[in-house]
Amino acid sequence: MALQKPLRIKLYLKDNVAIIANEGGLTKGTRFEDGFTLTTDVPQAHKAALEDIPQGGEIIRYGQTIGYALKFIPKGSWIEESLVGMPEPPDVNQMVYSRQEMKQLEPLKGMTFMGYRNADGTAATKNILGIQTSVQCVAGVVDIAVKKIKEELLPRYPHVDDVVAMKHNYGCGVAINAPAAVIPIRSIKNLAKHPNFGGEMLIVSLGCEKLRPEVVIDGDVHAVHIQLQDENGFAASVHTIMKNAEKILQRLNQRRREVCSVSDLIVGLQCGGSDAFSGVTSNPAVGYAADLLVRAGATVMLSEVTEVRDGIDRLLPRAVDADVADRLLAEMKWYDRYLSLGEVDRSANTTPGNKKGGLSNIVEKAMGSIVKSGTSPITEVISPGERPTKKGLIYAATPASDFVCGTCQLASGIHVQVFTTGRGTPYGLAMAPVIKVCSRSILAKKWPDIIDINAGRIAEGEATIESVGKEIFDMILSVASGKKQSWAEKWKIYNDLCLFNPAPIT
Repeated sequence: MALQKPLRIKLYLKDNVAIIANEGGLTKGTRFEDGFTLTTDVPQAHKAALEDIPQGGEIIRYGQTIGYALKFIPKGSWIEESLVGMPEPPDVNQMVYSRQEMKQLEPLKGMTFMGYRNADGTAATKNILGIQTSVQCVAGVVDIAVKKIKEELLPRYPHVDDVVAMKHNYGCGVAINAPAAVIPIRSIKNLAKHPNFGGEMLIVSLGCEKLRPEVVIDGDVHAVHIQLQDENGFAASVHTIMKNAEKILQRLNQRRREVCSVSDLIVGLQCGGSDAFSGVTSNPAVGYAADLLVRAGATVMLSEVTEVRDGIDRLLPRAVDADVADRLLAEMKWYDRYLSLGEVDRSANTTPGNKKGGLSNIVEKAMGSIVKSGTSPITEVISPGERPTKKGLIYAATPASDFVCGTCQLASGIHVQVFTTGRGTPYGLAMAPVIKVCSRSILAKKWPDIIDINAGRIAEGEATIESVGKEIFDMILSVASGKKQSWAEKWKIYNDLCLFNPAPIT
């Protein structure tokens, strides 16, 4: 049911704007209990001016200047995106690291989930047969083979969850030795090592590609290699893939879940289709869950460079030491250069949907995005597709694009991803479960079979950040244990792997 009385949300004392919480927004003339009155219609999640803002004056939300008024904005009026000028980003070349003293959170000891134990000591949340391509040329054949494996072979092996084709658009026609090629190649290699494949991999190549299978697979993975140019046509190729797949299925089928420590988990955090409620409800709740995970010894992965770039001055003091701080700044600088080569800057991030959801620009979006990280110190910074070596809160530098970020996080080994959304998305990953948390109740009502947890209850006073955060934490453990499925898992809504490739294509 829609809120009956007018409700606005102001986050910080110094904020001179508030977002309208009522479903459907509020109309001109709406009067609040404290006498504040709207002078224009204001849509839900959009900002209303709490005071007169002169031309050139600061527009403040999250206690931060998110923009400047391009013309006079009267008190009580809707601050449309067209009225907001972008501020300059924090200058990473001038930033100086000074470690923030943070409250030590009490450890949560003895927390467990039911997972699969791998030979290398890692744990898995699913038991999957992975079939990886070394080049896009073989993707069509692999698709057909996987379909037949699922229909004809998989039912014989009830302890194997799925068969996943790890296809990508790399492998040939690329500058394989270019410096930036290290990113897609590293990502492909680490995708093959994903713990949910149990140390097994079937790799299918053509035979003439630049990315040779021996580069993709190293000694950490037991790999079976099939080269299609050695086969006698299409039917023989499919038969060979199926024959070798069954040998791996036989081994995987012997695996059983066992008690694993939560410290074995790597959980990715991401947001997509964000709105102005994301930084008020869903992201703070995820941040609370992130702190619980860190307290339990897990690894939590914050990503999306352009969605933290304008809040880097808030994240830098949380680095555990100067080396981590230097890595954090280096990743921001690298991405600034990368965007400038494309003749854009971080303002290219904000989507039309974000703006319809009340986010005026990337600065406002970033302020709401970084709260997913909770309050823990940042223990390590990794580049796109790298694997973490530490526990705790990790900053994994990735693009903000949902599917590219998701692929990078999979390469970095996430077991579960928590994905917040205000506008809604059917996004999912085949290799690891995705738990969707929405920022507004109206989205949970509209998509009850896609959204897993409704954080919009926080804005309505029906739940707290802490209670929803604990709900997210509990669901992560249930999903990791195979006791519960997220909706994306249930429906098998899976996005393609999309490698981040900043290197030239020849």
